[in-house]
Amino acid sequence: MLNDLYAKLNISSPVAVIIISISLMLMIGFLMTRLTKILKLPDVTAYIITGILMGPFCLNLIPKSIIEGTSFLPDIALALIAFSTGEFFRFETLKNGGVRVIIITLFESLLASMLVFIAAYYILKLPLSFSIILAALAAATAPASTMMTIRQTGAKGKFVDTLLQVVALDDIVGLIAYSIAISIALSTSEDKSYDIVKIILPFAYNIISIFLGAVFGYIMKVFLTNHSTDNRLIVSLAMILAFCGICAAFNLSPLLGCMAMGTMYINATDDARLFRQLGYFSPPILLLFFVRSGLSFNLSSLVSEHNFMNFPLITIGIVYFVVRIIGKYLGSFTGSAVTKSDKEIRNYLGLALIPQAGVAIGLSELGARTLGGDMGNALQTIILASSVLYELIGPACGKLSLYLSHSYSDKLEEMTEVPAVDENGTPLTDAEMLIRRIKQIQNELPKHQINENEKAFTEAAEEQYNNMSNFYRFNRRKYRR
Repeated sequence: MLNDLYAKLNISSPVAVIIISISLMLMIGFLMTRLTKILKLPDVTAYIITGILMGPFCLNLIPKSIIEGTSFLPDIALALIAFSTGEFFRFETLKNGGVRVIIITLFESLLASMLVFIAAYYILKLPLSFSIILAALAAATAPASTMMTIRQTGAKGKFVDTLLQVVALDDIVGLIAYSIAISIALSTSEDKSYDIVKIILPFAYNIISIFLGAVFGYIMKVFLTNHSTDNRLIVSLAMILAFCGICAAFNLSPLLGCMAMGTMYINATDDARLFRQLGYFSPPILLLFFVRSGLSFNLSSLVSEHNFMNFPLITIGIVYFVVRIIGKYLGSFTGSAVTKSDKEIRNYLGLALIPQAGVAIGLSELGARTLGGDMGNALQTIILASSVLYELIGPACGKLSLYLSHSYSDKLEEMTEVPAVDENGTPLTDAEMLIRRIKQIQNELPKHQINENEKAFTEAAEEQYNNMSNFYRFNRRKYRR
């Protein structure tokens, strides 16, 4: 559609086409979030739908050359996500009470992967490499919709604390599971002949990647703490991208290495501000990444009569969608039972772990690139379609889990606990109890303060502003001479 418009306007410059396309992706993606916020859906859902609508199978607003030319976006987006997950690998936190959360996370992640693998390989008879990668992707979740629901309801308590810790570690397990799965998938052939060297070698490369990422994290610590704190974003991004470039040059996965980089940095410096600053920088990149994922979504292949290994893609997608939910619920239930967690955590935690988007979509693009052909397209189509469904039902399931676990309530008498008598033992009237409840809620409200994310971003902006001011002052003196 836009190609015809460009031709009518005599716009032939490839630079103009690129700039206009990126502008459309950013603007329409943002406008779509205004609609999804009304529907109380996560922003990721808006971005994916935007890409589908703008893609070649709907309005065809973005040229195919732009979609192919931005194939580097998944690598950068996943590098930023993997680095940010390293923040949750604080050794002190994991040592103090983290064992219970780790056990629950392993159960719910790995059981979901195991059930998906059984369904894909043994029941649907899909190829081994495809089944392994699809199963690994089942481990990851999308904490954004869960976090949004917690903020909206004001939920708190032991259930919420456990949920936040589990979703923080969930994507780490997903990254590790994918790295192992892709190594096995690449080392096994379709004739089911195995070479032990080909299986062990990728694991050795991943260990090297982890070690190299830890070295880069320590170098980042030296640059950002022992020297000037100016341009923290520039230095950190340069280190992350340099590491990704080195891994790409040697055909290594940068995921575990970037996670090791973030882990090394947070444990060596305890500097969470850098992660907040990167969090403010990354939204445009992540928006473009998710919109591009939607642009690559082959809607026609999902509903067409063409079969993939004797099954329509929509059938495989439905099986994946249902089996993963079952695995997440049973895994969280079993893990909670093993750790002897409260019955609220055991019975309802699985409902809050249904959403899936960010990490899984990024990994599916990398997996599609590795598998190639119809197999790669099928993998990406299945994950994108199921992610949209997960994000549609995820917020409702998350809110239901918070309500059933008594983490929040709409009733004032359940939100606060006040004695029925005063200090002298005299029974309080309904009006007096209401006043005391209101005062208790007021005392529990946090005092007005600048959000940590905003504070970190402001500091980075001020540093950059001071640098530019010094630059202009220096040049004015230079030209006056």
